Amino acid sequence: MMAQDRPFIAVVPARFGSSRLPGKPLLDIAGEPMVAHVWRRATASSASRVVVATDDDRIRDALTPLGAEVVMTRADHPSGTDRLAEVAELLALDDDAVLVNVQGDEPLIPPRLIDQVAMRLHDDAEASIATLAEPIADVESLFNPNVVKVVSSLSGRALYFSRAPIPWDREAFAARPEWLETDAWLRHIGIYAYRAGFLAAYRDWPPSALERLEQLEQLRALHYGHVIQVALAAEPNPPGVDTPEDLERVRALLSENR
Repeated sequence: MMAQDRPFIAVVPARFGSSRLPGKPLLDIAGEPMVAHVWRRATASSASRVVVATDDDRIRDALTPLGAEVVMTRADHPSGTDRLAEVAELLALDDDAVLVNVQGDEPLIPPRLIDQVAMRLHDDAEASIATLAEPIADVESLFNPNVVKVVSSLSGRALYFSRAPIPWDREAFAARPEWLETDAWLRHIGIYAYRAGFLAAYRDWPPSALERLEQLEQLRALHYGHVIQVALAAEPNPPGVDTPEDLERVRALLSENR
């Protein structure tokens, strides 16, 4: 079955506020706002519709001349998932509709990964969410709490997400190793596909204890018994923009390509 036969909507949440990079979606990269680059990547996917969800008129005004569809959302959402839930409601989507959350600070995201995560959800009728992962190749990343790790079952269903180095190698990790000998560790890539019906339920659930401890909102879904499908990314996903150093790196890459 082709991607066109399994439609999905790509949603780019773009919140103006950012503690480390104020006004991050509108920061200039190669002559365009960062969020415009993300929107273009999403339009290059197989999505039947691409929507930018924002809480700020400045972001809407920057994207509308490009032909982007922009939906205005509330400014008080605690997470991107909650913002997507409002988008699904505003668009009056059926419960089975699939939405892909394409983060607004991923100007280099491969369109192929957007398609892959949507198809992964279509392929598992029992899953409420699908997401992607990639092997962790170095010890520094494994022990870095900013790199989220995921453990999944044989069928690809998530068992747990953590900032800790899971699974824990009882023998090798007694002393911190200098290198990794296997590809048993997976880094979670923060792209999600959701069913609209799940999003409507999600925002009414209080955060779970595990979610509060780890500061990982996907743990709320596992806590309430929902299935998350995890696939190995079909190609490497370049890092997003979280710091001023990330911004300069992406600016250099995209300026070279142009």
